[in-house]
Amino acid sequence: MRIGVDARNLVHKITGISRYLLETSRALSTLGHEVVFYLPEDPAVHLPELEDKTVRIANCRGGVRRMIWGQTLLPLLVGRDQVDVFWGPAHRLPSWLDRQIPRVVTIHDLVWHHAGWTMRFQGWLGDRYLMRPAIKAADRIVAVSHATAGAVNSIFPETGMRLRVVYPGVTVLPLQTSNAFLAENGIYGPFALFIGTLEPRKNLTRLLEAYALLPINTKQKLLLVIAGGNGWHMDNIRSHIDSLGISNFVRLTGYVSDLNLSVLYRNARVLVMPSLYEGFGLPIIEANAMGVPAITSNCSSMPEIAGNSALLVDPLDVLDISSALRVLADDDNLRHRLSSNAELNARRFDWATSAKALLAVFDEAITERKASRPLQ
Repeated sequence: MRIGVDARNLVHKITGISRYLLETSRALSTLGHEVVFYLPEDPAVHLPELEDKTVRIANCRGGVRRMIWGQTLLPLLVGRDQVDVFWGPAHRLPSWLDRQIPRVVTIHDLVWHHAGWTMRFQGWLGDRYLMRPAIKAADRIVAVSHATAGAVNSIFPETGMRLRVVYPGVTVLPLQTSNAFLAENGIYGPFALFIGTLEPRKNLTRLLEAYALLPINTKQKLLLVIAGGNGWHMDNIRSHIDSLGISNFVRLTGYVSDLNLSVLYRNARVLVMPSLYEGFGLPIIEANAMGVPAITSNCSSMPEIAGNSALLVDPLDVLDISSALRVLADDDNLRHRLSSNAELNARRFDWATSAKALLAVFDEAITERKASRPLQ
């Protein structure tokens, strides 16, 4: 099968959706299928995964030009390449794609609907006005969790029988045996780890307030490490940490490479992810794969993905988050039990299994599109 992929999410640093795109495409290639990547501009970082692959890179830099590219040049190139199916891995499909080409779109979340105030305006606008036509045009729609599928069905009832759930896999991060990164960032002893883009949806303000409520002896034996690149509306995070009087116990590492992410996961006592909303939550299963349990929210997809490897909290309740932190800082038996559950939970998520399920969806889309073509 020749699969065309809208790869615009690879333009920036690798985060959740771009990792999903790369890992799925790698698994599809391993299964013997040709993946054709379409990018509006050069990636910000070197991506070995694109070497020896068919890659079409335009010169459309910036958010507005990317959106124009997605509706003009992209469908033109896809039509010329005669792909068997076109996949939009993140909420978008070209409106003017050749009618003969089967098309599938993946929906990761509906943040624009459930927590739109946490998004940049441009991202909110794009999802608000481009998701519906993509869903309408798709032969099949893929949701990354049952929670997301339920939200899609609720907001877009026209999806009907075209909706499928396909879980992502868990990434095997490279093994980094050196702990130099920890020392460089002043990380000594056990720590709770937050990993993700620093943005309002991740609920960092309440997490910091919850951490500040911990007794001094608990903070001394459980640092809080915040790893992730700056998103938006979080420019005051350092001043907030200072105002809470916890600067001696909080470490901000910034964006981390996969090697250093591996070090953080391997040494963390617990992952803390009290997000206001998640369509899936890849850090939960990445941490689980290394035996690290989670503290995560009791809403959207997070209970579904965490299974029995986490303590669930009300993300709006600072006291609830703080209590969970204190319990997992002090209770070794509970932490050990959740850690054992974490490794089992992570086994539910596999990229090869995910790619095979996605291929089955592609086959359905191809059959659907063929059936809808007028007789010659």
